[in-house]
Amino acid sequence: MTLTQEQIDQFHKHGYLKVGKVLQDDEIELLREQYDLEFEKARDNNAYRNLATNDGGSVDEKESAPQQMLQIMQMCERNIHFRQLLFNQRILDMAEDLIGPNIQLFHDQALFKPAGHGGAVFWHQDNGYWKCSPANLISCWLTLDDVDVHNGAMQVIPGSHLTPIRHEISQDTNALLDLKDVDPSQATVNDLPAGGCMFHHCQTLHYTAPNETENQRRAFAIHMMPPGTRRADNESDTIPMPVSFKQPLLRAG
Repeated sequence: MTLTQEQIDQFHKHGYLKVGKVLQDDEIELLREQYDLEFEKARDNNAYRNLATNDGGSVDEKESAPQQMLQIMQMCERNIHFRQLLFNQRILDMAEDLIGPNIQLFHDQALFKPAGHGGAVFWHQDNGYWKCSPANLISCWLTLDDVDVHNGAMQVIPGSHLTPIRHEISQDTNALLDLKDVDPSQATVNDLPAGGCMFHHCQTLHYTAPNETENQRRAFAIHMMPPGTRRADNESDTIPMPVSFKQPLLRAG
């Protein structure tokens, strides 16, 4: 599943690309089952985070919080089906069109907004968290449910990937960064069907709104980079990220 030159140009100009449905119905159903299973296991072991609260806490504290933005990092290390999803050829074909034939995993994450009280993820650039160099990573954001502006579809500011912005720790939750000087009227909302995906650059400003609907929102993000990408160990030094089980080479040209 390759991209057209128009799609590639749109990504590089605006910092994102909405693709639409890329998974088949049977794939979606299997991944939904496995996603729900992994969150149940995570609750049993307190092996997940609620990004809508201050980091840490017991399962009871996480589950009783008025808002829940639940996160599991590295689903690919917990579940073989999500491991296999990293190597989906349709996704990698599109990623290759955007960053070249050599593609390495940075990390993946499941981001779950329950029905009725799903929390927001505040405006940010991913590289505000990651501090990678060069800043040319991309994310494939997949949804296992239909999403729109009401239940947490991805919103982006076109063209914002061209300028890195300094981030501050949110005053609402120390698990998230936050940016106050964002004009949401400039945002585009990326509605997607279940099994749909969009790509965005690691410096594209993006946000997902709270989910106050009756429908849950299950999303999964694959963050990819060219091999040789370095990550800041401190403000004055960066270290290369070697290929490993944790960060496998997904495709080699």
